[in-house]
Amino acid sequence: MSALTDAELYLRGVETLLASWEAYARGAHGAVVIRFPGVTTAFLPNEPERLVARLEGESLATAMAFDLDGDFGIYNVSTLERARRRGLGTALTAIHAHDAVARGCRTASLQSTEMAERVYDAVGFRDLGRILEYVP
Repeated sequence: MSALTDAELYLRGVETLLASWEAYARGAHGAVVIRFPGVTTAFLPNEPERLVARLEGESLATAMAFDLDGDFGIYNVSTLERARRRGLGTALTAIHAHDAVARGCRTASLQSTEMAERVYDAVGFRDLGRILEYVP
């Protein structure tokens, strides 16, 4: 694969995100994804399985991944507030990225909140643009 431009990487990441929503919807009760020209809407009332970080049997951080055509998407990385700043989110992201390379993925995509940007910077991600997501 030749080097992709930032715009091509961004569009690749958007397609991976939308495909992940469709895959999650197939496996989650009550979920639906609808694509319209220029906009996609998803209702995912029940969450799919995640990779979980535990300490002494307690789940403290989670992350999930999805592959599409050699692009690895990582989503829903979260850490309980009392367990933050211990590297759990970074570790889960790095594990997912390592596993994605082993599966043959050549690019990676994610969305980040401002709070989590340092987590993804530490794993090697860079900002390519903005995706607007509206949540009630």
